[in-house]
Amino acid sequence: MIKSEVKSNTAIITLNRPEKRNALHPFLVEQLKNKLVEFEKDDSVKSLIITGEGNTFCAGADLEYLQKISNNSAIENYEDSKSLAEMFLMIYEFPKPIIAAVNGAAIAGGCGLATVCDFIVAHPENSKFGYSEVKIGFIPAIVSIFLIKKVGEGLAKQLLLEGEIISGKRAFEIGLVNYINENVLDESINLSDKLNKYSVESLRMTKQMINNISNLSVNEAVNQCINLNVISRSTDEFKNGIKTFLNKEN
Repeated sequence: MIKSEVKSNTAIITLNRPEKRNALHPFLVEQLKNKLVEFEKDDSVKSLIITGEGNTFCAGADLEYLQKISNNSAIENYEDSKSLAEMFLMIYEFPKPIIAAVNGAAIAGGCGLATVCDFIVAHPENSKFGYSEVKIGFIPAIVSIFLIKKVGEGLAKQLLLEGEIISGKRAFEIGLVNYINENVLDESINLSDKLNKYSVESLRMTKQMINNISNLSVNEAVNQCINLNVISRSTDEFKNGIKTFLNKEN
């Protein structure tokens, strides 16, 4: 259900269910989680791209799966929701930059999958974003956490309550998408190549810092960032980076 490869320090994971519009399925979720564990441990991988096979990024849950969960017991639904939440958290907390290369529709859970990544690169017209859960009597519970963090409460309410499907261009205009390009994979690789030149440890610590301080008070955040500054200044990568910078200036 997924394909993966590594190109020049960038791992590319492709959701490979084009006949089902790359819809989320428990087995696909488990495969994706396993690949995240593998690439986190692989020191040759410095960044990660998630994309979809064919002309769809991810259409959320497929119809067969939706029918199944409507008949699940409370315990079964809890375990299924827990597995999905674990996947989103693994992406959100992944220590290396993750880019969503959105080539087509990213709907409901598929939109959540893109949103939880650090960057979204989208086709201006072919890509579509939206949370359609309210239209079928469902709620976008898990994905809402990460959408609010990305675009704020006001825009999140608009997207989640209206259930409107918007183009990549519109998603870029409201700040959901970071970059638009007609060749999303090439643009994503260009972005990953730039990130791969930076300190792995610096990127890891910066991601962790943003995740941690977003829910703190200003005073708590400042105190935590003081400690992070002390730690980062003691790393060999920082010391070597300063030497390189000073040598260029001189």
